Amino acid sequence: MPFVEPGQPSALTEATRALFREVYAGDATVVARAPGRVNLIGEHTDYNRGLVLPVALAHTTYAAVAARDDGVVRIASGDDGQPWTGTIDAVGPGEVDGWATYVAGVLWALREDGIDVPGLDIAVHGTVPLGAGLSSSAALECSVALAVCGLLGLEVDDDLRNRLVRACMRAETEVAGAPTGGMDQTISLLAAADAALLIDFDSDTSSPVPLGLADAGLALLVTDTRVQHALVDGGYAARRADCEAAADALGVPSLRQATLESVAGIGDERVRRRATHIVTEITRVSQTAAALEAADWASVGRIFAASHASMRDDFEISCPELDLTVSTAVEAGAIGARMTGGGFGGSAIALVPTERLEAVVRTIDTAFVAAAFRAPQHLLAEPSGAAVVVS
Repeated sequence: MPFVEPGQPSALTEATRALFREVYAGDATVVARAPGRVNLIGEHTDYNRGLVLPVALAHTTYAAVAARDDGVVRIASGDDGQPWTGTIDAVGPGEVDGWATYVAGVLWALREDGIDVPGLDIAVHGTVPLGAGLSSSAALECSVALAVCGLLGLEVDDDLRNRLVRACMRAETEVAGAPTGGMDQTISLLAAADAALLIDFDSDTSSPVPLGLADAGLALLVTDTRVQHALVDGGYAARRADCEAAADALGVPSLRQATLESVAGIGDERVRRRATHIVTEITRVSQTAAALEAADWASVGRIFAASHASMRDDFEISCPELDLTVSTAVEAGAIGARMTGGGFGGSAIALVPTERLEAVVRTIDTAFVAAAFRAPQHLLAEPSGAAVVVS
């Protein structure tokens, strides 16, 4: 089947080193990698101090770095992004444009956290699909952050990983201007292999939830609709603003403290529906974690369906391609399916018996042709470990 492959770590490490040599005519000192992610459930709940349940992908971004002694920063990508050159003193908010803001923002945030970051040459390369809602930006941020810390000889312990989560969140929100909530950086830096990560943004805690997919004869199929999704456009920010308006109307610090009964009293119909999604989605995350621990896959499928309906109808972040993917996957034999990520395009995830994978993929592809949609891409979500310094 034509899946987007994650690539072999050794080959990707060497390809990143080769890119560095090609661009800078020298060798990288350190290479680090960080995974993308797919969220099982819990959309837009992170910035509402709720619960999320993502898994890290085997698809990763690699960052190769070497120090400079002149304060210059040079950033290049194997994905043909426009290279950027500047100085370490000009990597903060408003100083950088385009994709390089995610890299430069990390350098700024590390310096803000008291880490003495020198001038750098940086080259990045990877296999996380871009614009698919699979956290390519956070994988980029976290790989760069970890590579810089490896370069500086910092011990990569739990304390540093949590510091890097916060730094990468600042890079995304304050420099790149994407008003996200922190799920992506947390899973990339704290993931556990063969497990989802239950993250509570109210208590700032996380715990692994074992999946046991292989033993159950199941796979997580991710379908990238190839409808380009961008976190810096207005839709994401508008949903966050609606959530903040709902919390203000209820007089609570965040929608984590809201209930369905209290939300029902919100006068603005649109804001009420946005809040309804958040409150019910937080509950669905808890229900999914419990169902996974009990290997109750039928319940997971039902919860996925309710989540997708909520995002389509109350939060209004789905699109025809996502809706078609979800309905077609279930009709073709998936236990459950839902859109995943920030919405407005991107990807859907389906829980599929392994013997039905080929049929589900083929049926989705056929449905896209019939609807005159651009052909989708598919990948398998193999729950993987956290970001690491490779060499």
